[in-house]
Amino acid sequence: MANKHEGADGPLVTGLAPVYTDRCTLLIVGSMPGEASLRAQQYYGHPRNHFWPLLYGLLDGGAPEPDYEARLRFALSHGVALWDVLRACEREGSLDSAIRRPEANDFRAFFERCPSVRHVFFNGSAAAQWFARYAAPRLPGDDRAYVTLPSSSPARAMPLSAKRQAWQPVRDAWLAAGGQRIAGSDSAGE
Repeated sequence: MANKHEGADGPLVTGLAPVYTDRCTLLIVGSMPGEASLRAQQYYGHPRNHFWPLLYGLLDGGAPEPDYEARLRFALSHGVALWDVLRACEREGSLDSAIRRPEANDFRAFFERCPSVRHVFFNGSAAAQWFARYAAPRLPGDDRAYVTLPSSSPARAMPLSAKRQAWQPVRDAWLAAGGQRIAGSDSAGE
């Protein structure tokens, strides 16, 4: 269960560990998991979040597996790592606009552990803004491709079909990296 205790601007919430292997070529970065995801200890754990249908659809996976561990294996086997910009923050509820006192994750260390990541996709503009403010300054000379996508959150009122079109760069990057499953990428690392 995520650590939660009271701070000056609401409960202090701690995010999830990164999901990756050293063979991942794409990283999808959110801002901070919402309450449903933190309760479930799952990336994109809200049942109405479009993330898993988007990822499976874009990477020729059909319908998402109901089992979370199977979903993670799917992402990793397609070279997709998952993480969030923020390690911790104070926040009431799940909205990014309620985030106070953000603490960023260490992306320099992450990229050292996972140097094959060449494409970073922000799941929503808030993730891109938090990254630009707190993480990017610690990555001088970074030559990865960064793309901001519409949020997969149910709070982002946009039909799944429109989100899938906007998320097409994920598929394009996956195809450019070979567009196939990566053998031996079925376990997550930290």
